Amino acid sequence: MVAKIRLKKVGRKGQPSYRLVVLDGRKPRDAKVVADLGFYDPKTDPVTFEVDGETALKWLLDGAKATRAARNILSKAGVMAAFDAAKRGEEVAIEKKELKPTPKKGKKAKEVAGAEKEAEEAPVEPAEEPAAEEVAEEAEEAEEEPVEGEGKKEEEG
Repeated sequence: MVAKIRLKKVGRKGQPSYRLVVLDGRKPRDAKVVADLGFYDPKTDPVTFEVDGETALKWLLDGAKATRAARNILSKAGVMAAFDAAKRGEEVAIEKKELKPTPKKGKKAKEVAGAEKEAEEAPVEPAEEPAAEEVAEEAEEAEEEPVEGEGKKEEEG
């Protein structure tokens, strides 16, 4: 039997979630499962996944091939690094990587991310309030300047 580690789609329309499974490579995506290795939920931020590392490593060492998507999840779970070490004859230790929320794509996201970095780097200083005299002077100047639309109405009437 040609074993494959792949994602099996579960969940409803518009809300996909996947199970990481081992099944016969000649069968379709949602065929009967040989072994269940974990799950993957791409709709959460950061994405949620859980993998039984020991079982996945056992299947990989027995010759199961992982699809590209499954391999990405296994590498984030630390299984692929342990698999490479086991192939070289080194001691196997599965270390899961910590996931961080992914920023949304687009110009606005880049601007927001840049602004957040600048805000973190810049020291926070209290803003100085303008003196009462300056505020009073600005108010008097605003009253003295005529507004363009108001003068014309008075002349017509």
